[in-house]
Amino acid sequence: MSFFSSKSPPAAPTTGTSIYREAPGIEERKIELMDIARQVAQNPITLPDYKVAGLGALEQQGLTAAGTTGIGAPTVTAGINQINAAAAPVGQQQINQYLNPYQSYVTDEIGRQAQIMQNQLGAKAIGSGAFGGGREGVQQAELQGRALTAMGTAQQQGFNTALGAAQRQQQLGLAAGQQLGQMGLGQQQMAQGDINQLFAAGGVQRQLAQQTLDAQRQSTLQQQYEPYQRAEFLANLYAAGPKSQSGITMGTAPSTSPLAQAVGTGIGAFTAFQGVKPTAPV
Repeated sequence: MSFFSSKSPPAAPTTGTSIYREAPGIEERKIELMDIARQVAQNPITLPDYKVAGLGALEQQGLTAAGTTGIGAPTVTAGINQINAAAAPVGQQQINQYLNPYQSYVTDEIGRQAQIMQNQLGAKAIGSGAFGGGREGVQQAELQGRALTAMGTAQQQGFNTALGAAQRQQQLGLAAGQQLGQMGLGQQQMAQGDINQLFAAGGVQRQLAQQTLDAQRQSTLQQQYEPYQRAEFLANLYAAGPKSQSGITMGTAPSTSPLAQAVGTGIGAFTAFQGVKPTAPV
């Protein structure tokens, strides 16, 4: 035989919910910061283009000068022509340029003096009665030979002097040609030095111009990102500010259903009845 238990069913556990939030004032400020950040982020930023500085005026001059080739070529060519002309064999034409124009007067004077001496020999031979003799002939021949030798010597000396002068002129021409060639190379090197100097000075100008462009771009970027910096500044302030939290705790306990209450009441009444009337055997 079964009996109803007089014990009530176990109660359901109570549940609680805790909510922790910032203090109202601080939470409001942080929400405003989020609104500011969202508004800033919604505005697109147009990044400035990178700009490259062009060639400066001096660099343009250097390019123009570099395009002009063969600066010393005319001088070098003149030197080559001079060397070629001076290297030619010394001919009669070159020697004649340095012959003594009075050479004929020298030979004529030698001939005149020889004629005088011949006349004197003839007069002396007539005076001694030996005119036309062998001794006179020998003397006349000897005198004539000495005269011819003197003329030849004078002419030889004049020729050697002219030849030496022509050869010296040839050497001077060769040296002048070599100097012209060196001068032409020097002109080319000077022009190259000028070009390098123009590029160096122009490069400094271009670097300054590039730095100006970079500074302008950086300034534009700073102006565009200034709102973000302000928002970050506020965020850092709020993050470093005082911490304050508020808590709300809510408890929840389940209520007993009417059916369970009715069952419990019936069990209690039955238990009381059992306490009054003895239980009959089955």
